[in-house]
Amino acid sequence: MKLVTSEQMRQIDRETIENVGIPGPELMENSGRGIAEYILGLTGAGEGTSFAIICGKGNNGGDGFVVGRYLYEAGADVHIFFVGPIEKLSPDARLNFDRAVGLDMDLREIESIERLPEELECDFLIDAVFGTGFSGAPRGITAELIDYMNRQPAPVLAVDMPSGLNADTGQFEGSVVEATTTFTLALPKYGLYVSPGREKAGQVLTVPIGIPEEVIDKFDLNMSLITPAMVGKMLPERKPDGHKGDFGKVLVLAGSTGMTGAAALAARAAFRSGSGLVKIGCPRSVQPVIASLIQEATSQPLPDVAKKGALALRALGEIRALLEDHDAIAIGPGIGTHHETRDLVLRLLSKLDKPAVIDADGLNALVGKLDVLKEVEGAVTLTPHPGEFKRLTGISVPTDIHERIEVAREFATEYRVTLVLKGSPTLVADAEGEVYLNPTGNNGMATGGSGDVLTGAIASLLGQGMSAVKAAACGVFVHGSAGDLAASELSPRSVIAGDLVDFLPEAFAEVE
Repeated sequence: MKLVTSEQMRQIDRETIENVGIPGPELMENSGRGIAEYILGLTGAGEGTSFAIICGKGNNGGDGFVVGRYLYEAGADVHIFFVGPIEKLSPDARLNFDRAVGLDMDLREIESIERLPEELECDFLIDAVFGTGFSGAPRGITAELIDYMNRQPAPVLAVDMPSGLNADTGQFEGSVVEATTTFTLALPKYGLYVSPGREKAGQVLTVPIGIPEEVIDKFDLNMSLITPAMVGKMLPERKPDGHKGDFGKVLVLAGSTGMTGAAALAARAAFRSGSGLVKIGCPRSVQPVIASLIQEATSQPLPDVAKKGALALRALGEIRALLEDHDAIAIGPGIGTHHETRDLVLRLLSKLDKPAVIDADGLNALVGKLDVLKEVEGAVTLTPHPGEFKRLTGISVPTDIHERIEVAREFATEYRVTLVLKGSPTLVADAEGEVYLNPTGNNGMATGGSGDVLTGAIASLLGQGMSAVKAAACGVFVHGSAGDLAASELSPRSVIAGDLVDFLPEAFAEVE
């Protein structure tokens, strides 16, 4: 699903109204009806359920009037409070205000906050003050209204955007609504998925409003949101009569003295992500330890640097021989930074013809040597966090989401790789300039070993035959979803990397 800025959304609306011939009031009707249907379906609301709706003067307020009308017609108890005067309502908002008047609904102009009850007696509060086009800081009565809504005990449902939130940046300059759920219209907006906006938006649901797909296709929208439906469609089907050789054989090149756990985490994640066979290629001196950490994977002891417990350059031939019988390789978890190990990684990559995901110390081996990526014959996926990306490129990852997207896009296209730029949110960029934003994950995943789990998941999907960008997009989504499930069950403070592996089955079950 494509992500849009506020300006892109305005252009799409304008194209739909002026050139397709769908009038603005019809789009507003579709918006309000769609949100009401979502609310009724999700909450079980109906006769006897009470709603208070706070409407602004613009089209967001107009959407609120329509939502109220449909809830009222479904038997709900609806009270609409609107910012006046009536003469200042936008034309489409005024049209739907008049329709509400025609139904004899409860409509009250907000003349001052003092005239409102201290506590609204309602089951749900709907925020329809400001929409996608808002920027700056709310002022006067609208700022007071936002603070008032935040003081109410009822769950807040936001129309399109939480009022006060910038749709493009996820930032806010003053008061901002803290929503339980946001029903964003037509297409999702960047600000709903970038902190602190994502925390203010709560659960985000996208409501279709009747904009034709061919209109959206006219615009150069090369930024997409990864969704559960997208992941479910991308994941490869599993043959009912398949055997372990049909589901991908993954080689995990990992581990060194003191970092054996990384190898085990990556291998376990690969199994939990559907691999039929996983083999860990590791230094001979640590192989017994790694073998004791994971029962399902086999392990191949490889030549190591004497007394260093790190992969030696002379292991190259054995690794290439192993690769002949594997479908994908993960390189880097816990392999360390010994100079022989770095040289091994570079030489392995220079003639690699199998899909590979490179993380951790595999990335460190590429510092100052990025041009080797242009020699790789197979599909390569890099998974740096911001610190690793800076070491690789000398570029600090920008905090601005749009600048960050461009940095990721430029790197992926220049080196013809798939880039997973980890962070909040994680971005996936491919060699063709497409970028995907991952909405899942939480700060509980900021724990040692989390990246090893992601590496194993992506390698597993590569081994099952997925393209690099699809494997990365599905991997980061399911990895983040496992983190969300773990945080919900355990609390974010207590999540460890092993929990992510344990919750991968439930995360896959949700998208499948």
